[in-house]
Amino acid sequence: MAAASIRLFNTMTMQKETLVPVVPGKLGVYVCGPTVYSYVHIGNARTFTSFDVVVRYLRHRGFDVTYVRNYTDVDDKIIKAAQETGEAPVALAARFVEAFREDARALHLLEPDVSPKVSDHIPEILRIIGKLVDKGVAYASQGDVYFSVRRYPDYAKLSKRDLDELCVGERVQPGEQKHEPLDFALWKAAKPGEPSWDSPWGPGRPGWHIECSAMSERYLGETFDIHGGGLDLIFPHHENELAQSEAASGQTLARYWMHCGFLDLEGAKMSKSLGNVVRLREALERVDAEALRFFFLSTHYRHPLAFSDKGLADAELRMEYFYETLRKVDERVGGKEFAPGPLHGDAARFMADFETQMDDDFNSAGALGVLSGLFAMMNELVDKPPVKDKALVGRTLRALREDVRKVSGILGLFEEEPASWLLRRRDRAVKERGLDVARVEQLMAARAEARKAKDFAEADRLRGELKSLGVEIMDTAAGTVWKVAPPA
Repeated sequence: MAAASIRLFNTMTMQKETLVPVVPGKLGVYVCGPTVYSYVHIGNARTFTSFDVVVRYLRHRGFDVTYVRNYTDVDDKIIKAAQETGEAPVALAARFVEAFREDARALHLLEPDVSPKVSDHIPEILRIIGKLVDKGVAYASQGDVYFSVRRYPDYAKLSKRDLDELCVGERVQPGEQKHEPLDFALWKAAKPGEPSWDSPWGPGRPGWHIECSAMSERYLGETFDIHGGGLDLIFPHHENELAQSEAASGQTLARYWMHCGFLDLEGAKMSKSLGNVVRLREALERVDAEALRFFFLSTHYRHPLAFSDKGLADAELRMEYFYETLRKVDERVGGKEFAPGPLHGDAARFMADFETQMDDDFNSAGALGVLSGLFAMMNELVDKPPVKDKALVGRTLRALREDVRKVSGILGLFEEEPASWLLRRRDRAVKERGLDVARVEQLMAARAEARKAKDFAEADRLRGELKSLGVEIMDTAAGTVWKVAPPA
């Protein structure tokens, strides 16, 4: 199978490894989803987009993928936010689950196969906690239950932390009943006004980390293939999750751990706690969703990505170039038939080159570089064909356009009809620049009349006047179209 050539960077071993499924031909992928106490921010959106593309590509390569991404709907942050708004925590969480689903659809994220919520999996959570207590790796303390880090020898094997160094400066905080500073809560005793469930240790609610252990085991088994999330989750969340899962089952939790790099805003890590957050829905008011996806994918998922207005503007201009190219190609070959035969030059190589880049740790930046070459060839074949054989040119354009459609299903780009995307892009630019559309249309009509009368000097003068207004015009086979020129 061609998919056996995929290599991915494993955080556990800190090196690239060949992807070998637990079950041949099948893959289980678990990605830590949002804690639904507020709207999702673009740092989260970058992570979810990266894994959306990973799952799409694995399916393209022929794997039967089960994709699980959870909702944390029971958490300290949710309780605090609910207290501030006067809502019940469960109601606030449900509201932000729906908000996340809206934002995810807007960003063209696939719906996972399973989207479990913590509140729906209390029995599974209690079962794992019970196993850990029975094995002596966890202990009850005044209604709380804690995982004993010192009783699990492999703790910190994912994050590569030193336990003695971690202990320096750590203290048992007031209200905590744990024995040692590094021990972490599996179950928290109920407090007034908080959601709670019955348990063998008294009423309470789950700690943060235990939820993913329970939900991943429920839907993917004790051992599955890929566990993903943001870089900030390596410690403590993934470290704790790994420890409790493997201590309970005696099995390896995940074969491969993948982590997405930070998104930086003005040199600082994107973080709600730092107060430098840009919400996804706010970003989508400023930039097209596909352009935002392109921006995220233009840098390798493991590398840091600097968020800036210029970066978004450049991404939108690039998407405009892509869609303008597709519009020209569709006008040229749409609905036409071409005799079977060879393709021009090395046009057949692009899909293979694209897969080579993606096979190498899902290198979307390299894959987009391959696409740039593909679009350059399409533009050359439309604007300045290097050969006179029209059938050869048409056949090649048709094949390249089909490659773009295949790539579209993997990257979540180029999903719209070019004319619709370009019109929406123009309308937004008109609004941003405050252009008088009626005046533009009047000048366009006058230029069309001048061209019809073969008064090319007047047509050129009108083109210049349009240019002074910030308007570019393009004479195409389907007629003359216009767009808002990018700022100087």
